[in-house]
Amino acid sequence: MRSFISRLRHQRRGSKTESGPGLQEALQESRQQYLYRYRKQRGVNLGSWFVLERWLSESPFQSTAGSGQSDLDVAKGLRAKQVLEQHWDSWITSSDFESLAARGINTVRIPIGYYHICALDPSILTRTDFDGLQHVFEGAWSRLVAAVITAQSFGIGVLFDLHAAPGKQNKDSHSGTSSPVLAIRALRVLVTQLIALRAHEPEFDNIVGVQLLNEPQPSSHEALYDWYKEAIQEIRNIDSGFPIYISDCWMTDQYADFIARLPSSLALTCIDHHLYRCFTWSDISTSAAQHTASLTDRNAPFPQMFSRVSEKLAESGSGLIVGEWSGALNPGSLQGTADEHQERASYIRAQLDLFELYCAGSFFWTYKKELPGDQGWSFRDAVENGVFPEVVGMVPVEDYVGLSANINARKVTARNVALGQHVSYWARFPSYYEHWRFEAGFDQGWVAAYDFFTFDRAGQPTVSELGFKGCIAKRKAQDHIRENGRSSNIWEFEHGFRQGVDAAKHDFQHHYC
Repeated sequence: MRSFISRLRHQRRGSKTESGPGLQEALQESRQQYLYRYRKQRGVNLGSWFVLERWLSESPFQSTAGSGQSDLDVAKGLRAKQVLEQHWDSWITSSDFESLAARGINTVRIPIGYYHICALDPSILTRTDFDGLQHVFEGAWSRLVAAVITAQSFGIGVLFDLHAAPGKQNKDSHSGTSSPVLAIRALRVLVTQLIALRAHEPEFDNIVGVQLLNEPQPSSHEALYDWYKEAIQEIRNIDSGFPIYISDCWMTDQYADFIARLPSSLALTCIDHHLYRCFTWSDISTSAAQHTASLTDRNAPFPQMFSRVSEKLAESGSGLIVGEWSGALNPGSLQGTADEHQERASYIRAQLDLFELYCAGSFFWTYKKELPGDQGWSFRDAVENGVFPEVVGMVPVEDYVGLSANINARKVTARNVALGQHVSYWARFPSYYEHWRFEAGFDQGWVAAYDFFTFDRAGQPTVSELGFKGCIAKRKAQDHIRENGRSSNIWEFEHGFRQGVDAAKHDFQHHYC
């Protein structure tokens, strides 16, 4: 087998073809950016920091008239500028980032509104409901910049989420309130500034991307597809490699198909799904144990959907995250429960295990509530009360920086096993194959995985790992094509790459965790 594979490798390398610029040149990513962007994101939302939600933080609403629920209500209230800036400076502090890092949290999702970036372009508020309120929100941007720098000091990445976009993408109080044509402009201003900051400050390597809209409820999905395509193109024109996240509108299969139809690109366009099981009549009539079972049974509809979509997205060079989830259960689901604490802990663990298996990341909603004690919605309370694991991710039991010289030998052993299985399986389907490409992909997947394991995490207890396997497999495949020539069997390289990543994780867990 070895001589056969070596001969094929030699034959293909003799027919090398051009395939464009190299990965780093095309995408202009530093190594730090690469590692932050494409590692598995074990995250938390910093809800009600900038986009306020009264049920999370009551204090900023004390100066509003009546039962105000939105940022606009606060902005029109008494001492609005003072109230908001005091809240921004106290709701999340450096100690919170430190606490998150100590729990293995490596990424935060920060919901913002378009009005929070008005300091970059005051005209963004013109002819919107926030027109004339620049003085209230102009201090937000400097605090967002400080948040990114503080996050990186603890090894934490930042995903900016345009939670409140011009055009009011849904009917909730946390959405925007004006013309939809301004949304792309707001995104363009935001991304342009983030890229400009990175050009001057290496502290901004930890920006992992931007989410275009939060939970849109379009009258027409075709119209939203068109809007997504236009927004994606606008951002790609600014930076061809900037990662973009889009909501799936709870139609995950359909939006995965939309991703597959986008023009071929090495840049990441990721799907964000939100998972809550506490709002509908069906949720209420389903017991906590049944909710948990529906997530742990890999043959149940929801895990099957995650499996199907994650594979589809990986083949498209994309990935799936759960941008919002929680431990919240409706009281109806807990009726008759003998041990509510254990039921909630099991429900949370079932979700984490599901995300670990199929997703490139997940973000708990939310970090905290002003009133303590809510173990379903507050990450901080959930951890303190033991219903959320104290640490998430792989925890090394020994120093793994000086990794053993046996790693390469273990890679060769694992590769030969995987290669043998690959060759044996496809021998049942006679055709022309180039199994040496699988071998090459496996080696590169193993190396890429260990690159993330050894990434400096600023003293965090857990290690990074490659999350967006499909995306990086596509990129490495392009490098492979440039070096070895095009072929209809590039799929073998990509399959090998993903198996190499999985084998390296198993190896790392076995020897270092």
